[in-house]
Amino acid sequence: MNNILTIFKKEMKSYFSSPVAYIVLAVFLGITGWFFTSNLFLGGVVTMRNVFDIIPFIYLFFIPAITMRTFAEEKKSGTIELLLTKPVTDLEIVLGKFLAALSLTAIALLLTWTYVISLSFIGKLDFGAVTGAYLGLLLMAGIYISIGIFASSLTHNQVVAFIISFLIVFALFMLNKVLIFLPSGFASIFEYISIDYHFGNIARGVLDTRNLIYYLSGIVIFIVLTKTSLESRRWT
Repeated sequence: MNNILTIFKKEMKSYFSSPVAYIVLAVFLGITGWFFTSNLFLGGVVTMRNVFDIIPFIYLFFIPAITMRTFAEEKKSGTIELLLTKPVTDLEIVLGKFLAALSLTAIALLLTWTYVISLSFIGKLDFGAVTGAYLGLLLMAGIYISIGIFASSLTHNQVVAFIISFLIVFALFMLNKVLIFLPSGFASIFEYISIDYHFGNIARGVLDTRNLIYYLSGIVIFIVLTKTSLESRRWT
């Protein structure tokens, strides 16, 4: 646990000691803020729906951007070899980096609670659905981040890591949008694999164990794949 915390602190420091965290947070809040204000002042509707609908699209670029450097940068600079020789396991390295990226995303989501607080003074909100939507967004971020750090572990080029991560998360996100073109037998399978399908269920305030299992299983699978990718480097 101490090793994971050390890696976590190192990653968080690297985020905030450079413009990376501030830029991505500013862009994230700028886009969500525009959708929030346009919905409130132009539409006159007291709801967070527009914000919750746009965040999954922002994630497609936001999360690959913050995860592309996790391993690719260390491979390029040669510090990955030094890190792997320290008394820390590959799994601890992966978990430390995963939790740091998840924490940065959680900070971005937490800042949007100012919208919720503002709306609570104006009208009545369904806090059950709002809480469910935030939980779904955090789980979605978790699986995207696990995919992002896996992509970063495959290459020393951050741009390549971004592209690989984007393509995987985009494919998983879009599966729910192409069901009408698939035979009914395959449609149910692709629907379950779709990330957006499970988010939609949780965002309605329905906590189904199948949705939670899907996200947690996806996170575990890609964390294990990242660990395996690091282990394979020891033999090359």
